[in-house]
Amino acid sequence: MADLILIRHGQSIWNAANRFTGWTDVDLSEKGVLEAEQAGRDLSERRIDVVHTSDLIRSQRTADIIMELNECSDGAETRRDWRLNERNYGSLQGLNKAETAEKHGAEQVQIWRRSYDVAPPDGESLEMTARRTIPYFIEEILPDLEAGKNVLVSAHGNSLRSIVMHIEGISAEEIVSLEIPTGVPMPYIFEDGEIKRSD
Repeated sequence: MADLILIRHGQSIWNAANRFTGWTDVDLSEKGVLEAEQAGRDLSERRIDVVHTSDLIRSQRTADIIMELNECSDGAETRRDWRLNERNYGSLQGLNKAETAEKHGAEQVQIWRRSYDVAPPDGESLEMTARRTIPYFIEEILPDLEAGKNVLVSAHGNSLRSIVMHIEGISAEEIVSLEIPTGVPMPYIFEDGEIKRSD
């Protein structure tokens, strides 16, 4: 049996400014630091053996803050990989979401943000994001769980949506309504080859 804890990074500076972030490497906001600290306190008594993060500073800082507050995880290994990065928002990166909705229409922006197989201009759809995140999960994270290691994955809204879709068997139609809040741990248990949500 092993623990799997997924967490979307704390609020970033561009989350706070309502801008499309994607692969742009922006740091946590003050609120984001507080969210990561609260997550760290919530997880302080859970042993974590391996930490997986993306290549982006907001997910790395969230993981670092959590681990600094952890009382039982000395010597945990950290691995960083671009395959856990947020989906690439292409030409939308850096743009204000409300202004983009005024220009292109709220319905179109919602399709770019939440649909499964429609990519924003020059960017990635969730389906395209899943083509890198799910192989990473199977090749890198699952073996840690099978070895009995407790795993923390600090990543992003869409990279985690694709992983949750895989773990929980959520359909392409259902995934559009799944929201993953910033800085809130999502705990799972790996047991007998199966991954299930836990408290």
